[in-house]
Amino acid sequence: MGFDGTEVTPQIRSLIEDHHLGAVLLTAKNLKSAEQTTRLVLDLQTIAHDAGHPVPLAIGLDQENGGVNSLFDEAYIRQFPSAMGVAATGSTEMAYEIAKATGQELGAVGINWIMGPCLDVLTNVKNQPLGVRSMGDDPEEVSRFGVAFMKGYKDAGLATCGKHFPSYGNLEFLGSSLDVPIITDSLEQLSLSALVPFRNAIAQGLDGMFVGGCAMSSAGVNVMHACLSEQVVDNLLRDDLGFDGVVMSECLEMEALSQNIGVGGGTVMAVNAGCDLVLLCRLFSVQQEALRYLKLGYKDGAISAERIRKSLRRVLDLKSTCTNWEKALNPAGMPSLSIVQSAHTRLSAEAYTASITVVRDKDQLLPLSDTLDPEEEILLLTPLVKSLPASALSKGVAAPKLQSPTTSTPWGQSVSLMSGENVFREFGRSLARKRQGRVLHTSYTAHGLRPAHENLVNRAAAIIVVTADANQNLYQAGFTKHVGMICKSQLTGGERREKPLVVVSVSSPYDFALDTSIGTYVCTYDFTETSLRTLVEVLVGGLSPTGALPGSVRQRQKDHHSKAHWLVEHFDEERDSKALDDLLQTIEQEGPVNRRSEVFGCSTKTFCLHNSGVEEAHYVVRNSSTRSMLGFCCTYFFKSTATAAIGAILVDPDRRKLSIGRSLHTRAIRNLLQRGGVKRFQLGSRLPGVFLGIPTNNQAERKRLRRWFASIGWNTALSRPVCSMILKGLKTWKAPEKISRSMQQAEVDFELIHGREYTESIVEHIKSSTRQGVMEVYQLALADHTACGVIRAKRPKDGTVLGSVVLCSPDASWAEALPVLKDTNDVTWAISSPVISPAVGEYSTLLQGLILLGIRQVKKQQADAVLLDCVDGDGQFDSLSAMGFSVLHTFEEVSCDAESMSLPA
Repeated sequence: MGFDGTEVTPQIRSLIEDHHLGAVLLTAKNLKSAEQTTRLVLDLQTIAHDAGHPVPLAIGLDQENGGVNSLFDEAYIRQFPSAMGVAATGSTEMAYEIAKATGQELGAVGINWIMGPCLDVLTNVKNQPLGVRSMGDDPEEVSRFGVAFMKGYKDAGLATCGKHFPSYGNLEFLGSSLDVPIITDSLEQLSLSALVPFRNAIAQGLDGMFVGGCAMSSAGVNVMHACLSEQVVDNLLRDDLGFDGVVMSECLEMEALSQNIGVGGGTVMAVNAGCDLVLLCRLFSVQQEALRYLKLGYKDGAISAERIRKSLRRVLDLKSTCTNWEKALNPAGMPSLSIVQSAHTRLSAEAYTASITVVRDKDQLLPLSDTLDPEEEILLLTPLVKSLPASALSKGVAAPKLQSPTTSTPWGQSVSLMSGENVFREFGRSLARKRQGRVLHTSYTAHGLRPAHENLVNRAAAIIVVTADANQNLYQAGFTKHVGMICKSQLTGGERREKPLVVVSVSSPYDFALDTSIGTYVCTYDFTETSLRTLVEVLVGGLSPTGALPGSVRQRQKDHHSKAHWLVEHFDEERDSKALDDLLQTIEQEGPVNRRSEVFGCSTKTFCLHNSGVEEAHYVVRNSSTRSMLGFCCTYFFKSTATAAIGAILVDPDRRKLSIGRSLHTRAIRNLLQRGGVKRFQLGSRLPGVFLGIPTNNQAERKRLRRWFASIGWNTALSRPVCSMILKGLKTWKAPEKISRSMQQAEVDFELIHGREYTESIVEHIKSSTRQGVMEVYQLALADHTACGVIRAKRPKDGTVLGSVVLCSPDASWAEALPVLKDTNDVTWAISSPVISPAVGEYSTLLQGLILLGIRQVKKQQADAVLLDCVDGDGQFDSLSAMGFSVLHTFEEVSCDAESMSLPA
């Protein structure tokens, strides 16, 4: 149990003396310094000893390093990189030494149980709260580093607790605080990936296990809260994985748990599920309720005596490995910390140097001391990030809404001395001192790039943009790209010369890992002062970092199984059209009757674009005797963005698992690589709009396809959710009043335009979009003025184009590429390719306005339905659902830069 306060409270004293509480979890709210922590822990143990406890308390703490530390003391406690930062060093020996050093420091102040290591495999790197708390997306790599961490902690004398079983690396979030995150992976899939580190840590002697409060929903398992489920704790963890250590539940004070189940009932369920310890972090009244129900459950027979005895044995066994009364009542304290201080400081410096990663430096901008003269100014642009609750500058800030300490956001318990904008301000000052030159510093927000920013960008000789989880904070990605565009268009001495731009990710490395338009990209994996001081040395040339991106981003997993090699021929439209139409019909009929196939309505004409801005090359595997088509692959090179896209790989259902798809893919990639000029590869294409990426409507099929594409070289961990949406019943549809009012109040002019004469102004606007196919869609729409149009939004005061969308009727010349327009009984129009200027702050509002105007135009044409052909599923879904749109098909778009695409074996 936990408590509030930095001294012993009457409540925690009562729990220890009157209720024989045997385990305490301390968090940042309890700790001010190493010396205060030593006194507090000793006071707690003394109370237990005087109350007649036969063994000392187990006193636990989260101390993951990076952004998640509970104990901070600048003088005595050293800062080390986050888990992913340590994995970036590539050294399990370094991981062991860091864990041992952390354990020694905690042991000196009296802590005997660490809530670690974090064993989650980050199988979905986007929108996952763990972020850099995970060691990456490769199960084997996470396993190696996790075991190294565990051994380091144990050799320092601490008990360990693996987390967050069965995995927090691929959760689906529904939105409300009362909605429980869901694991949708099957037990079989978890066993092959997410459970690998847990299984190996158990085999190597893991002492405890934290079981999360997430839900599980897949074939064979349907659980509301994992920690309350016998199927998860007793069956999966204990029986299948053979774990006989201490199991701790998720905090039952979590809103989703307490509201859905109730703390009292949840306590009984957790114990019966197999949990030995029930976590209750803070409220004394709630802790009392749990104790009452525990006693009531035992008295009424709901909890057996045998269950209690087993749990007691496990807890006593754990305590015997990490504490005794001699040790508990005589903590080593400050003298011990003083002895290891020098060695741990050196280790911290070595770890950060080995961790910081220069992902790309195409133009050799680093070190900046070789690029810039001291008198030239650097502009530092940093995001406004949340204050770090454990930091010195945030003391006295009201406590946030209660969360479990094990499920907090990456910066929820960070212990840097400074926080938010202050830590970046000091970073700028440190950089200025080190280079002995001027550094301009300002922040940016979701309001986008302001005139003040633009003036500073124009003034400075070089730009540094800092991002923190731009995959989740999309405004950061848009702002960075906008700054990049300005830097590329700079004029110096009358000549166009790109201004140096360095982008630094201080959290998730996946922000721009595969975006080669960012030429110089550096990752630090946390933004504590120690990390940023090391970054300064890297930027000015004082240090040469050696880190490398962890997991599959660094080294893709290859499938070395034997494969059949089919003869792959070029597609001949005259020869192969009928066979392709037959194949499409066969695949369409294969799908479930209750869901429309992605290829419904497709024909040969769908895939043959015959567009001057797109180079096409399609491939087939045929039975030359019967002339039937066994497989088809279409590829497109979009000249405007230098993107090579695989639009579809189709294989006869009766011929699958025979390497036909692999042979088609190998030929397609080989030819695209030999073509040259490709900057980016992509799975999925918006033109034609059949497969926007890997289909995800069927979860089992999605997982199979992700594994298959990963096996042939695609990094599916960096997928981007996209979908198509449709609004039916258009003739009776009415715009939501809130959206209509927002449009009336917006200082934006909307207009519908047709014809080629608008091409130049539209092209100037949409060049801010690097998405494949967007330029071509606008060019097609402007060329077909009788069946298409463009709605654009302009700022009234200066005519600046802020946003635009394309309208396409079923009679358009390129409507074949959008088969949904042809395969419905209703008259359906499409609204396609929204482009919003990065300078726009209210992205969703302007998008809704453009689509609302599009719907009104389509209604005038007596349409029954309107299609949104390509929607970003991670940022636009909610705002469009509010307008009445429903999802038609869902996909995961996968892309990578040309440098990381290798020729398939």
